[in-house]
Amino acid sequence: MTRLLVIRHGETDWNAAGLMQGRADRPLTEAGRAWFGAAQLPPGWEDAACLASPLQRAMETAKLLSLDPKPEPRLIEMDWGNWEGHSLTALRAELGDAMALNEARGLDFCPDGGESPRDVQERLRPLLTGLAAPTIAVTHKGVLRALHALATGWTMTTKAPDKLHDGCAHAFDIAPDGAPSVSALNIPLRPDT
Repeated sequence: MTRLLVIRHGETDWNAAGLMQGRADRPLTEAGRAWFGAAQLPPGWEDAACLASPLQRAMETAKLLSLDPKPEPRLIEMDWGNWEGHSLTALRAELGDAMALNEARGLDFCPDGGESPRDVQERLRPLLTGLAAPTIAVTHKGVLRALHALATGWTMTTKAPDKLHDGCAHAFDIAPDGAPSVSALNIPLRPDT
């Protein structure tokens, strides 16, 4: 088994406004920088390699944690296509039943011009198979949810089996064939988390 610690990036202006970012390369807010500037890795992860989504919000979060991140394109956020910059609430109001039917597809939910959570899982599989040493991945909510679904068998057609809190790390064990399993979720990065 190989250990993998996954951390979602800090707050951006679009996070604060409730907008879907996808591949939009938004920087951290001052609040996001301050929060992660005071965060610490869980014990035992100090010598782990670090991979991060190439988007600046993930790379900056990794650096604020005193890590030396290597950009990893397979950790980039789920592509929200034409829906980037919109809120889920607004899309539900605009698209109505079509949106409800799309969301009911679970892992195959797909934004207009974007990718599905299943697509995200498929791009993660070779990365997981290739992990040979303890690794920290600084990434995005869509990637974390897709990984969690892969580890738990969650089809995303029902409520998530676990609540994944922001400002926490999430540990997974990766089998030699790349299959993930949950080790520990919601590991605080600060005492106030």
